[in-house]
Amino acid sequence: MALRARALYDFRSENPGEISLREHEVLSLCSEQDIEGWLEGVNSRGDRGLFPASYVQVIRAPAAEPPPPARYANLPAGGFEPLPPPAAFKPAAQQPPPAAAPEPFPLPPAAAGFPFPPAPYGGSYQPSQGSDDDWDDDWDDSSTVADEPGALGSSYPDYEAAGGGASGRYRMSTRSELSLGSRGGHPAGHPHPPGGGGGGGAKSSATVSRNLNRFSTFVKSGGEAFVLGEASGFVKDGDKLCVVLGPRGPEWQENPYPFQCSIEDPTKQTKFKGMKSYIAYKLVPSHTGQQVHRRYKHFDWLYGRLAEKFPVISVPHLPEKQATGRFEEDFISKRRKGLAWWMDHMCSHPVLAQCDAFQHFLTCPSTDEKAWKQGKRKAEKDEMVGANFFLTISVPTGPGASLDLQEVESQVDGFKAFTKKMDESALQLNHTANEFARKQVTGFKKEYQKVGHSFKCLSQAFELDQQAFSAGLNQAIAFTAEAYDAIGDLFADQPRQDLDPVMDLLALYQGHLANFPDIIHVQKGALTKVKESKRHVEEGKMELQKAEGIQERCNIISFATLAEINHFHKIRVRDFKSQMQHFLQQQILFFQKVTQKLEEALHKYDSV
Repeated sequence: MALRARALYDFRSENPGEISLREHEVLSLCSEQDIEGWLEGVNSRGDRGLFPASYVQVIRAPAAEPPPPARYANLPAGGFEPLPPPAAFKPAAQQPPPAAAPEPFPLPPAAAGFPFPPAPYGGSYQPSQGSDDDWDDDWDDSSTVADEPGALGSSYPDYEAAGGGASGRYRMSTRSELSLGSRGGHPAGHPHPPGGGGGGGAKSSATVSRNLNRFSTFVKSGGEAFVLGEASGFVKDGDKLCVVLGPRGPEWQENPYPFQCSIEDPTKQTKFKGMKSYIAYKLVPSHTGQQVHRRYKHFDWLYGRLAEKFPVISVPHLPEKQATGRFEEDFISKRRKGLAWWMDHMCSHPVLAQCDAFQHFLTCPSTDEKAWKQGKRKAEKDEMVGANFFLTISVPTGPGASLDLQEVESQVDGFKAFTKKMDESALQLNHTANEFARKQVTGFKKEYQKVGHSFKCLSQAFELDQQAFSAGLNQAIAFTAEAYDAIGDLFADQPRQDLDPVMDLLALYQGHLANFPDIIHVQKGALTKVKESKRHVEEGKMELQKAEGIQERCNIISFATLAEINHFHKIRVRDFKSQMQHFLQQQILFFQKVTQKLEEALHKYDSV
């Protein structure tokens, strides 16, 4: 009996090693045993890889061929995964990794057939390198929340091996894996202690296994290396991120010097003697009072740095890019409003607001190109990224400060369900508001003006009567026609006042909701390692002290995750309260204007 499964939902692959599923599609499974919540199999199109176990229902049906052997059970710890052709697989024997492959596997030289560098973590977002308004198609996807991790993934190309007679294909490793030795691991000359990264069977020598899916967010973010105790580095006092216990649980420590920053006066500027045009925005931070000018590419660069540095913080998404019409007034106005929302959320976040890269972005004089490049290079060489980032998090200690991991898991699962439901309702509201705004701009305006035109035709017909006592009536009907024509214009202009701000807010929050699956996956990955270490202790394969170290590091990730969840809810209540008040106030003003137009028309009949 071949193992098979039926897809319950659509799933779109985000990372190398994953395959896409279509609802009701039947797949062949390599094994019924899931790997960290993922199964391996072959879909109906012949693609082979990993997919979420929760997206399929396992069935059993007779098949002519045995299931394909599991390829991912043989994944080496380094960054390269050999992918031999199907004929090379043998169920009884595993394919050994390359003989000379150390861990992590180093990049071969370009001359060996690998001319391209690996894609960085967070590769689905590529900061612009040329024009400040370069664009791509990655911003057009209406879906914002995935049930499973990988929202920050990107496609990693396969490269053919050129030397050594290798006939297989090799997939490039992520940067976070390749740099474990220098960034997330021990310093040069201080190797990891024996048994620090693999499994062992002897008592007190077993270690928690590494994830087989090396492209998961938990691995790429450095969370796995941190939990396994491979991160080491010196944390300066200024780099510490403090989590405190507040009335609602863990919270980020408030910024002692809160500030705001306005974004105004977008102006078109040129360089290269007019050959290159761009839009510059004036930023005025309240804590300095000094205005600076920034282009969209500067925002783009900053977002890329922050998204890479803070794997457990939801960095707000920037307004979408656009291929054409970049200098049209409507687009510039809409982008400025989107950037204003983005800036408000940046300044409101206790961690992001104090980040050195953000402060450099806000305070570096626009005319000092040298200072800008120095600050930019400093941010790009930041060592407190990846696994080392988690070293900067300071959590409460002492009696009553520890977290119940079962309670944490329950809270995170509840928040996951909340974000999924909120995303669905936000998409529905955005669609409804967009459709209603379209009707107001076109349909309602046209219908009201059609009524006005009909009244005008009636007035013109009445004017053929030359009797003096009918002149007042003719004028009143003509005024009524003008009132309906004006009401049509009011309907067309109203979405700018009430519905557009609501849709701008929904777009910002859809970006936040798209971030949380990866944040949750990092925390879930840490909890899995704790459970595995406890099992090793019960089996007598691991020392209690070592397991407690894993639990302590998981505790840090849990504190940070819950602090970010609490911050999200705090600003969500603030923003939607303010926006709903604004929406209803604008609705009231709108209908007051309509009522005023009708009352003015009504009074014209008093003197008839």
